[in-house]
Amino acid sequence: NLEHELCILSKKIDWDSIEEDFSFYYSEIGRPSVPIRRMIGLLLLKHIYNLSDEAIVDRWIENPYWQYFSGELVFQTDKPFDPTEFIHFRNRIGKEGAERLLKISVQLFGKEALEKEVLIDSTVQEKNITYPTDAKLHKRIIDKVNKIAKQEGIVLRQTYTRTLKQLLIDQRFHSHPKRRKKAKAALRKIKTIAGRQVRDIERQFTDNQKEKYQELFIILNKILIQKKGDKNKIYSIHEPEVSCIAKGKEAKKFEFGNKSGIVLTKTTKIVVGALAFEGNPYDGHTLEEHLIQTEYLTDKRPKTGIVDRGYKGKKNVNGTEIILPSAPKKNSTQYQKLKARQRFRARAGIEPIIGHIKHDHRMLRNYLKGAFGNQLNTILAGTGFNLKKMLNRIKEQILFIFFENLNLSKSPFLLIYEYQRNRLLKV
Repeated sequence: NLEHELCILSKKIDWDSIEEDFSFYYSEIGRPSVPIRRMIGLLLLKHIYNLSDEAIVDRWIENPYWQYFSGELVFQTDKPFDPTEFIHFRNRIGKEGAERLLKISVQLFGKEALEKEVLIDSTVQEKNITYPTDAKLHKRIIDKVNKIAKQEGIVLRQTYTRTLKQLLIDQRFHSHPKRRKKAKAALRKIKTIAGRQVRDIERQFTDNQKEKYQELFIILNKILIQKKGDKNKIYSIHEPEVSCIAKGKEAKKFEFGNKSGIVLTKTTKIVVGALAFEGNPYDGHTLEEHLIQTEYLTDKRPKTGIVDRGYKGKKNVNGTEIILPSAPKKNSTQYQKLKARQRFRARAGIEPIIGHIKHDHRMLRNYLKGAFGNQLNTILAGTGFNLKKMLNRIKEQILFIFFENLNLSKSPFLLIYEYQRNRLLKV
């Protein structure tokens, strides 16, 4: 059915210009690569429908519309490529390539994306790590050292496998008054064993092995010496750049990940900016980068940015006026007060949009590695939201045309019922 929303969307996208832009990332020498349209098509579908690398490849075989969207002319029965190709492709295109895809999604809306006023807000993009505790981190160090020793053929004095099992049981429920003393002693013992294992394997390393594991053991030693009140603590061995960001809510006090920001048009709610930042910077310091990106994506700099009180202190950024909720001035007219109130009510509309981006487009938990993965996941989530918005709009247009061709003297609900009944009777 060429009137399906994905078929219509695929015709709206200028695939020739995409292939021309992304061919820059490929060499003309060597083994032929996976076609660019297929790679980008599946990457976009993955974020539109919130699927993992493995799931999108498996389900692509079953769905003719997904195959048509990614450039196939004949129905395919084999997997398009191995899921690991996504990793290589993301590393290849980087942040610039991801921003190019976001720009394409913005251009689909034409003049609607060129509003003078934009809404800006930040959120936390959580990383795929367990809730960090000292006991978990120190146990992870012991397991990591034992694994490396086995790989390198090093014999440690002791593995502490059985001892560690009992100590982990002892340190549970450490906040209970009757268990506090025993739990604290068990926690100290686990940390002692972790330090002992690290020193034991470091003594037995050759020069080549020291060089090979240098970065890892810097992280392990930093975890061992860090204390409760320290700044820039490490909360994960495999994701050391993760930051602890206070959420300020009773149910979930802290989130572990990075700060990301979203820029929306005020009326149409199109994502015209999506950036990830390292750590937990002050919101006001992120505005300049946001506005530079928005200017690149829309070829127009917004005149006004509407923000919440977290951005307090910034009133103008390179010619863009920054407005945040505040008490009306004494000389303000009734019209000015009403206008300000409307603006801040519109600003509150960014909150549910961020919720949709997080829950429906793979930003709730980031599975991509490192700070590089934070940037890509945020930008591609914004792209997925825009494309889903366009798909919904195409669906509405199809439904509108359908009702236009019917006799609207009857109730629309009755017409839908009759249409479904007749369709089922034909089947």
